[in-house]
Amino acid sequence: MTDRTQKPPQKGYKASLNLPSTPFRMKANLVEREPRFQQRWDALDLYGKLREGAQGLPRYVLHDGPPYANGSIHLGHLLNKVLKDLVVRSRNMLGFDAPFIPGWDCHGLPIEHKVLKELGGKARGMPPAEIRERCRAYAEKYVGLQSRQLKRLGTIGDYGEPYLTMSPGYEAATLEVFADMVAHGLVNRALRPVHWSIENRTALAEAELEYEDREDHSIYVLFEVADPGRLPAALRAPAGKPVALMIWTTTPWTLPANLAVAVHEAADYGLYRFEHAGAERYAVLATALAEQVFGKRGVETELVGRCRGGELEAAQPSYRHPFLDREGIVVTADYVTLEDGTGLVHTAPGHGADDFYTGRRFELEIYCPVKEDGTFDDSVPEWLRNKSVWDANPLVIERLKQSGHLFHDEAFTHSYPHDWRSKTPIIFRATEQWFVGVDREELSLRKLGLEAVSSKVEFIPAWGSRRMGGMLESRPDWCISRQRNWGLPIPAFFGPGKDQILLTAASVRAVAASVRERGADSWFRAEAAELLGDYDPQDDPHAPGWLTGDSGALPQLRKGQDIFDVWFESGSSWNAVARQRGLGYPVDLYLEGSDQHRGWFQLSLLTALGVTRQAPFRAVLTHGFMVDAEGRKMSKSTGNVLEVEDLLRRYGADICRWWVCSLNFEQDVKVDEQYFRLAGEEYRKIRNTIRFLLGNLGDYDDARHRRELTEADAQSVDAWALGELRRLIDTVRSAYERYRFRQVHETVFHFCNETLSAVYLNAVKDRLYCDRADADRRRRTQTVMHDIAHALIHLTGPVLVHTAEEAYLALQGQDPDAPTTDDSIHLRRLPEPIAFSAHADWPQAMALRGRVLKTLEEVRDQRGIANPLDAGVRVTLPAALLERIEPFLPELGDLCGVSRFAAETGDAERIEVDDLRQEPRCERSWKRDGTVRERGDGGWLTDRDAEAVGV
Repeated sequence: MTDRTQKPPQKGYKASLNLPSTPFRMKANLVEREPRFQQRWDALDLYGKLREGAQGLPRYVLHDGPPYANGSIHLGHLLNKVLKDLVVRSRNMLGFDAPFIPGWDCHGLPIEHKVLKELGGKARGMPPAEIRERCRAYAEKYVGLQSRQLKRLGTIGDYGEPYLTMSPGYEAATLEVFADMVAHGLVNRALRPVHWSIENRTALAEAELEYEDREDHSIYVLFEVADPGRLPAALRAPAGKPVALMIWTTTPWTLPANLAVAVHEAADYGLYRFEHAGAERYAVLATALAEQVFGKRGVETELVGRCRGGELEAAQPSYRHPFLDREGIVVTADYVTLEDGTGLVHTAPGHGADDFYTGRRFELEIYCPVKEDGTFDDSVPEWLRNKSVWDANPLVIERLKQSGHLFHDEAFTHSYPHDWRSKTPIIFRATEQWFVGVDREELSLRKLGLEAVSSKVEFIPAWGSRRMGGMLESRPDWCISRQRNWGLPIPAFFGPGKDQILLTAASVRAVAASVRERGADSWFRAEAAELLGDYDPQDDPHAPGWLTGDSGALPQLRKGQDIFDVWFESGSSWNAVARQRGLGYPVDLYLEGSDQHRGWFQLSLLTALGVTRQAPFRAVLTHGFMVDAEGRKMSKSTGNVLEVEDLLRRYGADICRWWVCSLNFEQDVKVDEQYFRLAGEEYRKIRNTIRFLLGNLGDYDDARHRRELTEADAQSVDAWALGELRRLIDTVRSAYERYRFRQVHETVFHFCNETLSAVYLNAVKDRLYCDRADADRRRRTQTVMHDIAHALIHLTGPVLVHTAEEAYLALQGQDPDAPTTDDSIHLRRLPEPIAFSAHADWPQAMALRGRVLKTLEEVRDQRGIANPLDAGVRVTLPAALLERIEPFLPELGDLCGVSRFAAETGDAERIEVDDLRQEPRCERSWKRDGTVRERGDGGWLTDRDAEAVGV
């Protein structure tokens, strides 16, 4: 704010001025003082008071997606948790009952991996229950740490009773969701290829994958046709000549599991003659790819004959495996493309999703010779046994070279799935796993999900609907089982016979009741009969037949060893938290990073639809990810990470929150420390503006001094300021309602920096300081300033939580460092829209002000009139314009910062500046308004100033 007073007043008039006074400090000292406010809120039980005060109000629930209980919070937490806090606080201040229960995802591989690493050799032979105790302690440690860090950020919520996925009540509620899905026929156990982490020896879900560039070898292999005479006649295979099917693969290690070659039914295939390894050879491949394939070796070819893929499959030719004593068959598959390769796809049903379904269609064995540690079993040739799949790649390639089956190989880089925790490449491996079916005939989760995301759920931004819909359209059945210790056990029991499994809705509910009482650790300590409690298969219509004949078989049951995918646990939070804790269902909003379209959003949707047929959320809001100033992913190894605790120590929470509020969070967010410095500068502008308002209300009591504006005041600058305040309130309220926090930031900052500092507060400074303390004009301005301060403090309350509290207490006349009340800004409401309207011609007056200020700038440079109070302005205006401007003339002098302002009629607009430096200047206000003269006390004062001091 530009201070247009030049020097202290002369002749002792300083004491007569109405100088600002407020306990609201100029220096924020956020790092030191914010924890004090947080301690005060804890002592007040602020969250509890919010809930008490919200009784009977409409409910609004943002359901917290659980962060992982591992390590300190990072910039992603800063963005995510502050955005959530902006929603919760603004909804509370908009008049909703908006509870917020923070949560943590406590189970899973990263914690177990960390604990096992710390245990080292001690972990061998350690009972699972003991390992789980260590994991629980680890999770509790980081729940406590992150809880303290999030509170330090100024977030509010039920931190006394957060939800933890490892708590017995949560675990039991998750099992109850599972029981309902079992009852609806959505759960089954099957041998299928799944994403398999070799590093951690467990199945993974799609949401647990990351894609990283990796160098591999692609190979073109000749599979010799066992009987070329069985090929379609249209290929014109020469009698007595060997013929091969040329396949292409980027995973040589899967060739031991090859059982078939897939072609596209409608594609065109040719038989080509060419030279290879010094001999004449014949091979079948797609005609559309032949030039590309043979061009890799510069081989000349001759097309002998051609046929369709359907004809090739119908002829039922078999081929010999290149290094195993078995034959494969030719099949058709829709997924075969002519974009890369040869148009003939090597098929291993135990090593790929497409391969698996093709194998099942053609009744092939689901053969997987790879063990859980990624090495080959004894069913493969000796030279591959106990070798890892990665070591097998060069061995397979070398064997094919030696046998003459390799036509070509080349290294290439491609995007390959990795385990998002261990950062190691995964494989497809067929194992017995538990699945949730997404396409059951009786209940299609895919169909229900697509309906929900297309028309029943609001997505912010809107493209989230298309993104999530595309993922639902292509997603496979959900593999929900994992092979670890630290998690919620899948409550399946196995009998002594092959394929004897007990998993019914009733048996799961019996285990859920036991878990609710004793926790999931009981699975690892108790016997089956104890876990099943009062379960009686005779009362269970869905109990398996092998069990119903003898309920005494229960003690002989063997407990399953699999645990739930952690996404199933977190994806059941709508039941374990929203419904179980009485928040209501569905909730209003889920808010997470955009990666959760395939993670928590989608998997919460599937579990909810499976149980309730209804989406668990009314709206989904997503934000981008943190990248550095150059757009690179932030990582400690790159050295471009900013630590949240360091930012809090340097800047304080309010500045960090103000920065979050400034973001276009729907896109990836660039982060650099200079952005926090800029946020600090903007914060100081807002703080100083609030301080100026409060300082000039030091002698104002709203109950005694309030001077409401009337129609007669419509041309006053106070009326103009009220009109601007009206726009501020309307815009900011609407922005909070629509989650447009960046608009809140921009609107508030512009109001402080331009509307107030550059215009209104400069214009009224003279009357505030120099008018008689109880002058009508001054009290009118103070009334408006009180309303502005009140509104501004409340509107910034959801963002600048500590500063708004400090300012609110100061506005109430209290010392913010020693308040005497239990009141808090965070128990108040956002200001309601105001009905007052300023004079309709204020835009014309402000436009004229802008032209006058430009002229004053020119005069300052040309004539050296540096102080506008040394100038008078005379404007000539056309009659029609003057008629509209005339009501504002009493205010235009102060709005332009000059001592005099006059207007007259003329043909065209003209602005003239008079140099008043030779006229007497008021020793109190520095004005040269034509009324300055020597007074009885010997001082030179204007009439207004003389009245104010009583001389």
